[in-house]
Amino acid sequence: MTTGEHSSRVYDQELESMRSRILHMGGLVESQLKTALDAFERADTALAQSVIDADDRVDELELELDRMVNHVIARRQPTAGDLRMIMGVAKAITDLERTGDEASKIARAAKWLQEKENNFRLNRIPDIRTCGDIVARMLRGALDAFARLDPHAAAAIIRDDAGVDERFRAILRQLVTFMMEDPRAISAAIDTVWAAKAIERIGDHAKNIAEHVIFIVQGADVRHTSPDEVDRTVAKA
Repeated sequence: MTTGEHSSRVYDQELESMRSRILHMGGLVESQLKTALDAFERADTALAQSVIDADDRVDELELELDRMVNHVIARRQPTAGDLRMIMGVAKAITDLERTGDEASKIARAAKWLQEKENNFRLNRIPDIRTCGDIVARMLRGALDAFARLDPHAAAAIIRDDAGVDERFRAILRQLVTFMMEDPRAISAAIDTVWAAKAIERIGDHAKNIAEHVIFIVQGADVRHTSPDEVDRTVAKA
């Protein structure tokens, strides 16, 4: 084996290791989100605390992956498709870390609501869990699209984000109604808005990861474009 072949094989292994680690990070964040939604629905403070504690490991993985990205850029000076892959990984790392932060916000809101329950119990809002389950599926789909480098699957995730935004607005309307009908609901409603907004933001991060997939595969920047435009871009592949 020549030195060039050896170097190329090591380089490929480095790229594959980076992809594997980001998918591992994604799995941890997925688990964090699911646990946060369960904690919020059950008003389980112990479960909520486990989500908050898990965020340290997500932060560690972010730093580890950042070092891997910097190492590959400095030593390999990647070009073309490899450079897009590394840039996409770097951006996805940030989105996953922020998703972990948002999951922690949901968990904190669950703890706050439980602490206030003796004073006032807010009516349950089913759309919170429904919206959470949708964004959890979006995150899973975005990670699957990333693993398979599938721009068509990524485009479907981007389209789903509009439905999350509409559900978030519906939750806000319900909460405003509760606050108008009973001023005692205001504090609990604000905590619930905090959780709902975190769920909506996770949908945005899943959408961002899907956009990174399209950029990696096709070199097309589909940020700030409509789902129809994204579909047309992907159809050209």
